[in-house]
Amino acid sequence: MTRPGESGASSTLPRSADVARLAGVSRKTVSRVFNDEPYVSPAVRGRVLDAARRLGYRRNNAARALASGRTRAIGVVTLGTAGYGPASLLVSIERAVRDAGYATRVVSTLDADPAGIAGGVESLLEQGVDGIVISEPIDEGAASVGVDVPVLFIGAPPAFTAARTLTAGTGSVTLARAATDHLLDLGHEAVHHIAGPQRWFAARERLEGWRMALEARGRSTPPVMYGDWSAASGYAAGRELARDGDVTAVFAAGDEMAIGLIRALLEAGRRVPQDVSVVGFDDMPVAAYVTPPLTTVRQPFEAAAREGLKLLVQAIEKPEVDLPPAADPPVEVVVRASTARRA
Repeated sequence: MTRPGESGASSTLPRSADVARLAGVSRKTVSRVFNDEPYVSPAVRGRVLDAARRLGYRRNNAARALASGRTRAIGVVTLGTAGYGPASLLVSIERAVRDAGYATRVVSTLDADPAGIAGGVESLLEQGVDGIVISEPIDEGAASVGVDVPVLFIGAPPAFTAARTLTAGTGSVTLARAATDHLLDLGHEAVHHIAGPQRWFAARERLEGWRMALEARGRSTPPVMYGDWSAASGYAAGRELARDGDVTAVFAAGDEMAIGLIRALLEAGRRVPQDVSVVGFDDMPVAAYVTPPLTTVRQPFEAAAREGLKLLVQAIEKPEVDLPPAADPPVEVVVRASTARRA
């Protein structure tokens, strides 16, 4: 059986030499294209990739690993949850790892698991990885483990020793400030907050961003309500807030809590946004379709994952090079019908 572009029958897989022959370039040029090296023109790169597609060529990462002493794999430690934030971030990380030419090995932790991050890291090191991403949103304290490969923390890092540590994030503090500023810019004198569970780094950061925005405007901070990310907890907090006629604006640390809050306000006869403006956090797909459509801040999962993976791959492949700090993620307030200027 022959493949397009091959002459004669052959049972062997196409090699880089075959791609070079079909594209009319050298094997070194093929190597440069598949290693994303510079000094290859867009036209030549296109010819090489087209030839590889026609031949069904895939680079042999196993052979590359033997030659380089690397596994071409990156491990990820993440909380085992279907929650929108952690799950969306994991998908973005996996996509960024794949685009960088590495395989992904994932270890999920459980809430209240005593092994937690340390156990996940040990498992990945036993499997063999070139670097590790810690995308663990819950504070489990110090992790008693030493790591001899670069480690990327997305969010607040736990305390453990690594050959090289890097940090990237989704900018929860900045996003929470933007959400609070949006309500203050609409003329609301006070902004109340429904915070997430404080074991979560993101919940702490959103609480901090809310406080920073109020303090920057010289406003007092109302008592904080606490939820567990669920719509039910937002509903419970909303029933209490609805009893206070002075409440005109609320920032909820998660979209689901914001949706529960709106339900409680409407049941109590408080109109949204005419009486109370509500802002959520995440921009879940359902946020645009609730009544009223929810104003929220969009988490830049894709940008954070790509920025972090870029730094991690550089640390793996060029350990002697000093790396710049991660770029600040974009801030986007998605304004819908749950907020309005204070009457």
